[in-house]
Amino acid sequence: MFALYLTHPQVRIDPDVPVPQWGLSSVGLDRTALVSTRDWVRNLGRIISSDEVKAVETAEILAKAASIIPEQVESMHENDRSATGFLPPPAFEAAADWFFANPHQSFHGWERAIDAQSRIVSAVDAVLSAHDPTIPIAFIGHGGVGTLLKCHLSGQIISRSTDQRPGGGNLFCFTLADRRISCDWTAMEDWQGDGPWMRETV
Repeated sequence: MFALYLTHPQVRIDPDVPVPQWGLSSVGLDRTALVSTRDWVRNLGRIISSDEVKAVETAEILAKAASIIPEQVESMHENDRSATGFLPPPAFEAAADWFFANPHQSFHGWERAIDAQSRIVSAVDAVLSAHDPTIPIAFIGHGGVGTLLKCHLSGQIISRSTDQRPGGGNLFCFTLADRRISCDWTAMEDWQGDGPWMRETV
């Protein structure tokens, strides 16, 4: 059995609203609604998200399809970038490159990559320590910390070369038995699940 780490898809960008309060855009909502029709979603036993609006919205749509109640873990939030506030896309991409390239340093007050990695790994470990390993589980979160988690699970140094594909709404899988990555970043619409782990549906 294994777990999924899924990143929220496209959001409504609003420079006047704090990033954690951004919700899904119409494109993001449509993508998530499409994914909610997949068999693998209906077979999830647990869905855990950060408490950022975009992650919560994604989790709620998928949880409804799975007929389960989504859970929230505050410490799964994206790397804290509040020190700089909103950055236009070109400036943000440059800052993100620096963030991953200098994991032990802070970009103008941002949370350091090494600290964000420790936080997301601890959050996931805490959930899984009390989780039934026979039940498929999905973590709904963010690209930055998702990549940091993926680096940890794969035993790689922190690097943006392991980042998700642009646009968000991607997932990777890892086994619950030994926490090894079994599927690299894949668009959530494209993933077809893996038969042996599926619970029977009524």
